[in-house]
Amino acid sequence: MINEGDVIVLDARKSKDHHESHIEGALSIESDALSDFIDQTDKSKTILCYCYKGISSKGSCRKLVQAGFKNVYNLKGGFEAWCKK
Repeated sequence: MINEGDVIVLDARKSKDHHESHIEGALSIESDALSDFIDQTDKSKTILCYCYKGISSKGSCRKLVQAGFKNVYNLKGGFEAWCKK
């Protein structure tokens, strides 16, 4: 999905962790900034969220869906799994 492009990748980890290492092109969006992202983003965009292990980013996904986003995905296993690929 990421390699195909046209997806917004959201890093729900702490910004210091994002700064140290992240998926290329990912936006750092801690939970307190999610509302601004929701207000400023086209709801038809495809969103992929991740956190450390894929658990806490589920909450971000839930909020995005509740806000009207239709194509929202959570990275299974989170950043930890991504690094192992």
